Amino acid sequence: MRFWDSSAVVPLIVEESASLACRRLLRADSDVVVWALTRVEVHSTLQRLRRMRLLEGQSVRRAELRLDRLSGRWDEVVALEAARDEAERLLDAHGNLNLRAADAMQLGAALVSCEGRPRRRAFVTLDEDLGRAAKTEGFDVITPGR
Repeated sequence: MRFWDSSAVVPLIVEESASLACRRLLRADSDVVVWALTRVEVHSTLQRLRRMRLLEGQSVRRAELRLDRLSGRWDEVVALEAARDEAERLLDAHGNLNLRAADAMQLGAALVSCEGRPRRRAFVTLDEDLGRAAKTEGFDVITPGR
């Protein structure tokens, strides 16, 4: 079972340079855990790509269908208060990194998912700063395609 950050989920939905590596990783372990708002973050990315005209017409619909299928199979961390508390601690602890609120919530949710014991737990991300914070917290960070 691996925790997937939104940045690593997007290449499973739309074709990117990391898509092949992300698909391989998913095939190797299809037990996916995500933060409860991951679907919203990915949907936001799809809409941004549409606005930028990098994703159009049927491509948007196919991406939405892929998101529906994948999100139907993953487990979500829904413990808002616990994830929020962790996120606030993480923002303080990793002030030297460029962690945004959403990044901190992702990592906070990952910590909640493993009950604060990240040793030998995988955290999948394409975000460099988030990956550094996750590694410092004790996760085995996987950066597909790098």
